[in-house]
Amino acid sequence: VHLAESGGGSVQPGGSLRLSCGASGYTFGTQCMGWFRQSPGKERERIVSIDRDGTTDYDPSVKGRFAISKDVFANKLILQMNDLQPEDQGTYYCAVGTSWCQYGMSYWGEGTLVTVST
Repeated sequence: VHLAESGGGSVQPGGSLRLSCGASGYTFGTQCMGWFRQSPGKERERIVSIDRDGTTDYDPSVKGRFAISKDVFANKLILQMNDLQPEDQGTYYCAVGTSWCQYGMSYWGEGTLVTVST
């Protein structure tokens, strides 16, 4: 399984980015999947996950601004990020599991960098 993120870049505060995660050897279906972020000097943290039953779980810091979705036709996992703020900076990783989210993620991408600054 190989996951590859794209769509990162540099934006000004209030801007938007759309991250995409493509997969080879894996079909985005009903397994747990999600997006994580690692900011400088911090541990990697979960931003949002979507479970086998479609339940989404957003970190409070991004709720209302970020949206996770699946493009089943293109076999991609999407993260739409709006109203980006400097605290959203970091490397964003997509990850997928093989079952429910409670069992954790099994495969990780290599990350894409998001920078938010004036």
